[in-house]
Amino acid sequence: MDRKIAVVGLGYVGLPVAVAFGKKHEVVGFDINEYRIATLKQNIDYTNEVTPEDLKQAIIHYTNKFEDLQQTDFIIVAVPTPIDAYHTPDLTPLLKASETVGKGLTKGTIVVYESTVYPGVTEDECIPVLERVSGLRCGEDFFVGYSPERINPGDKEHTFTKIKKVVSGQTPEVLEVVAEVYGSVVEAGVYKASTIKVAEAAKVIENTQRDVNIALMNELALIFDRMDIDTSEVLNAAGTKWNFLNFSPGLVGGHCIGVDPYYLTHKAESLGYYPEVILAGRRINDGMGAFVAQSLVKQMIKQGSTIQGSTVTVLGLTFKENVPDLRNSKVIDIIRELQDYGINVQITDPEADTEEAFEEYGVHLVKEVDLKLADALVLAVPHKKYVEQSWNLTKLLNESSNLIVDIKSVLPLEEKPEAICAWRL
Repeated sequence: MDRKIAVVGLGYVGLPVAVAFGKKHEVVGFDINEYRIATLKQNIDYTNEVTPEDLKQAIIHYTNKFEDLQQTDFIIVAVPTPIDAYHTPDLTPLLKASETVGKGLTKGTIVVYESTVYPGVTEDECIPVLERVSGLRCGEDFFVGYSPERINPGDKEHTFTKIKKVVSGQTPEVLEVVAEVYGSVVEAGVYKASTIKVAEAAKVIENTQRDVNIALMNELALIFDRMDIDTSEVLNAAGTKWNFLNFSPGLVGGHCIGVDPYYLTHKAESLGYYPEVILAGRRINDGMGAFVAQSLVKQMIKQGSTIQGSTVTVLGLTFKENVPDLRNSKVIDIIRELQDYGINVQITDPEADTEEAFEEYGVHLVKEVDLKLADALVLAVPHKKYVEQSWNLTKLLNESSNLIVDIKSVLPLEEKPEAICAWRL
């Protein structure tokens, strides 16, 4: 494998990819964020996906200059593909990255996209940009492929090299090169998809499937709440059957499961088909934050608490446990709903960056030691620090309060203090 590799976009996806290749090949790591480049040069990954030791072991030339891409002939694009306020795919980062790649594109180069998209984006949206900016012709001067990312933030077991990699190319010959390049570092091997669109579709349905399954669990939680039945106990009982799928209710945020289904439904609607199951699941999952907040208020009322002017502490703001990623966190939905009731909400998170939290959501994070005693607690994100404290978290409640909301049911009920009232999905 004699390809010279570049990775464009050094976030949660791109950096682990660059490091994996950088341990066996020389790599150009490109990102437009100057601070990101500067910290990586110091072997610091503020996303906590890659350790300083791994960064030191990788031979990566970090840069924000597109000219450095001209020294490579295998460019991997791993930039975010978000949605806008109307749940419409926002391809701006992908198209901007394609412009950058186009500026550094040389003859014979293969450009492989890893960003999650709906089928057709690579060939219908990205190729025209590459051709326009570079002045080269796709299929003659350069070629494209698609290999969907499967990075799971915070997961130290299912890492880039240990997950089978789906690969595709616009010709059989390009496919073989793409398979060889990824196969040189991915220990789990590669799966050759028949076309680029098949690979794109495979990626977008991976998270759509999870989204729909979680939506079912959330809908069950809505039903069982009305029946005064503990959902976790029901799932534990049902889970004793060998083929019962292990899903649980919760907030569905982040930049994958809460976003990717909208890419597929957008494409489906453009073709005249209205996807009912997928969008129904999205509506349920998008509404869970408000439901949690409303349920908390009901519990407070039952206990005789005054709602307006009361104080609620929310533990955790990131989109999932043990990661600093704040993108598309659904915890903010709980916060906004509680504030609409006139409740004073104080938020703390040991993983999140204070400045980023304010820029993203306009909220001020409070250090745990500076928290005021609260009338109720919401364990929104079960970071390791909170799970280890377990029921000792109730020390954050004032003397006359005993209510804690455990969204993901991580606190063991058998150890719950008798005086504490716990509500969970």
